[in-house]
Amino acid sequence: MPDLISQEQHRAEVTALNHEIYRLTKQIEETERDRAKKSAIDPQDPFNNPTEYHSYNGDYTEILPQITIPEYHIDLNPCYEERKRIKRYYSAGGWCAILQFILSIFAGTAAIRLIMKIFAELYPNADSVSIYTYIKASSILIGLNMLIYIFSNVGIGFLGIKISKTRFSDLIKTHDFGLGNAVQYCFIAFFIWISSTFISVGLGNIFDKLGYSIDVSDTSGLGVTALGMTISIIYHCVIAPVTEEFFFRGALLRLFSKSNQRFAVFITAVFFGLAHGNLRQFILAFFTGIFLAHITLKHGSIIPSIIVHMFVNTFSTVIGLFDFTYNEQIVLLRVMYVAAAIGALMLLIFRVHDRVPQTTPAQVQRGGVIARGTISVVLAFTVQIFYGIYLVYANSR
Repeated sequence: MPDLISQEQHRAEVTALNHEIYRLTKQIEETERDRAKKSAIDPQDPFNNPTEYHSYNGDYTEILPQITIPEYHIDLNPCYEERKRIKRYYSAGGWCAILQFILSIFAGTAAIRLIMKIFAELYPNADSVSIYTYIKASSILIGLNMLIYIFSNVGIGFLGIKISKTRFSDLIKTHDFGLGNAVQYCFIAFFIWISSTFISVGLGNIFDKLGYSIDVSDTSGLGVTALGMTISIIYHCVIAPVTEEFFFRGALLRLFSKSNQRFAVFITAVFFGLAHGNLRQFILAFFTGIFLAHITLKHGSIIPSIIVHMFVNTFSTVIGLFDFTYNEQIVLLRVMYVAAAIGALMLLIFRVHDRVPQTTPAQVQRGGVIARGTISVVLAFTVQIFYGIYLVYANSR
């Protein structure tokens, strides 16, 4: 009997020991899973950058598949394959910028010459100056410009979106955005517009003293007919904001933000400014472009930037339609300065919680460092810079 009791106690001890071993094994496995999970790289945040908008990021395994390996560590400098894949997206962005520039500038020039040739054959007694004046004053030139810019922005934009592997729904699916945000952003954009105007006026005075003019585009007498003015208003207030945001914040921002959002914000703002073809508009477009790219990243959509872009263009277009008296100008300026002051305050409030993303040391090596070695990016920048210089020189002779 004592032997039987001893055997039962022994079996109970073995069972208890097995349970304890099982419990410890499970605990070790769970600890290992937690450790592996903590050490694993987040494909949406591969550089562990808390200042970036991770919901906007794509899956970095497209660039560096190795990050799924447990305990994998991203080196400070990208390996050959990683650099090659990043450069592929940057190269696509550069070529898109070049194609958009060529289509919007040179295709427009070629189309104007073709139309003038047709009019010259239809009206052989008319000189070229009279023909161009008529085309410019009617709806023909403004309508032609609108069609060319739609084709260049949307057509090349679709190409860029396809290369960036972005779904169209991802461009318009907006989060954390409401009426309050829209009002705040419009006031901020208005402040940027006023500030940029002061800067451009100052630079214009400096260039004038040097014998050069930064006013390279003459829009006087453009689309003065009823139809021409209607097309102009529709284009500047609706078509341009939608198509430009589709191209610059929809396609280019996606292509350039694969590994460094801050770099993407600034390079797309530069190309946005250069696309306007003159220094005055470059200043406004550059600073506004930074803000528009920022809110696109924040809300994961081009809808907020389209709304703000529409507001800026509509305001500048509408006030240009009226011939204000001196007293009306004084009142308008006071209202604008108050609105700009509100915008400045809202910008300060905005920047308390939302700043342009910063970069980690590893991201620095994957942003401008790679872009400077990308032929299409350098070419796109250089061509548009020299074109702008040419316009200033040609207009000042």
